[in-house]
Amino acid sequence: MVSNPKALWDNCLRLIKANVTEQQYISYFQPLVFEKYDEESQTLLVQAPSRFMVEYLEQYYVALLSKVLVRCFGANIRLNYRIMVDQKHNLSVVEEASEAAVVDLSSSRYRRDGNKTPTVLDAAVPQELDSQLDVRKTFNSFIEGDSNKLSRTVGLSVAEHPGKTTFNPLFVYGPSGCGKTHLINAVGLRCKELYPQCRVLYVSARLFQVQFTDAVRQNKVNEFIQFYQTIDMLIVDDVQEWATAAKTLDTFFHIFDHLFRNRKTIILASDRPPVDLQGMKDRLLTRFKCGVTAELEKPNVQLCIDILKAKCRRDGLVIPEEVILFIAETANGSVRDLEGVINSLMAYSITYNSDIDMRLAERVIKRAVKIDNKPLTIDDILEKVCGHYNVSQQNVFSRSRKRDYVLVRQVSMYLASKYTKMPASRIGQLIGGRDHSTVIHSCSTIEQRLKVDKTFQSELGSIENSFKLKQ
Repeated sequence: MVSNPKALWDNCLRLIKANVTEQQYISYFQPLVFEKYDEESQTLLVQAPSRFMVEYLEQYYVALLSKVLVRCFGANIRLNYRIMVDQKHNLSVVEEASEAAVVDLSSSRYRRDGNKTPTVLDAAVPQELDSQLDVRKTFNSFIEGDSNKLSRTVGLSVAEHPGKTTFNPLFVYGPSGCGKTHLINAVGLRCKELYPQCRVLYVSARLFQVQFTDAVRQNKVNEFIQFYQTIDMLIVDDVQEWATAAKTLDTFFHIFDHLFRNRKTIILASDRPPVDLQGMKDRLLTRFKCGVTAELEKPNVQLCIDILKAKCRRDGLVIPEEVILFIAETANGSVRDLEGVINSLMAYSITYNSDIDMRLAERVIKRAVKIDNKPLTIDDILEKVCGHYNVSQQNVFSRSRKRDYVLVRQVSMYLASKYTKMPASRIGQLIGGRDHSTVIHSCSTIEQRLKVDKTFQSELGSIENSFKLKQ
């Protein structure tokens, strides 16, 4: 005999509240009202405010409801909902025989936990789906700037309100290194944080194509499609790689259509907008464009500085402001290049037990960043000038007043002043530890000589041509 069913139901709610977020509890469980318990049929009747809520509970929370009700009421408990269509006049609809309203909690159909994080009620249950998300790529580590503000705002909205058709699908595009993969990962992680029951999956377009090819080879295409149709939030990266994969596109069309019609969330990332995805059929492109298309631009210098400073704080690095500015201006607006340069600087600093300064930054930039119009560094200039005059850098850095050494030193300072953004004091420090007045004097001397010495003009022009700069 069950004593005081209302008290047992209240205990169920307490257990549920301990295993979901506050937002989930307020939205889906607090509105449920105990009505009665029939001991003979072992059926619990609760009031629900809408048919949608009943369907949502059935789809996402039956496993949790099963655990708490079995614990409080016993193994053979059945749950029934009375849908209150008009609270004011106490009008209701009871669907006692309807699958949407009556849930047999002993049925094996409801024993799967989806992509739910284990709770204190069943902590040992493994997850059925590995989301393949990178846990480091969160919204907290995604630095906002003018180039990504809109995309970040839309992405956060999608994460917090999955299944809303207004922003579905979300199509994110932009050049390589602008943060697309980070953003779509952050959306998936935020969604899982708020809705642990959601089945979230991140997959690259190439991996999807490989999986599809394997399914064709093994004659398991139907199983492949059925699996993807169970996903609540499907995130596909680099969809431009499907441009010539007709069979893969046809299969994805059916998956997309099913997910979209069932209000599942679809997030796509590409290096170009849908209108530029040549080779894809119009029926798929129109679906790509029916939600929100958000562009991620290359980060500007200020955003690069903010990203670098954030990474320095996380890694505990101390980098001078002028070095951070130099990296931000040189790394070609690529977040990946920024991270690569910082990682390289950290490795060099640890290996050689040296401080991170401008000279080290120049050397790392030269090796780590591939830029078509790469700015010259002091090392580049010294290498070319010393090579042209057949003088070693050691001689240039010395205090010798030998005419050949002085000429190379002055030419190097002049070209450094012309082709880099460094102040005279910094140039002098990097070229033999001279002061800014020496650099100014050297530049003035070279400029005067260029006005009267055509042979020297030709000589200097030859050195500048060797830089292969795109003027």
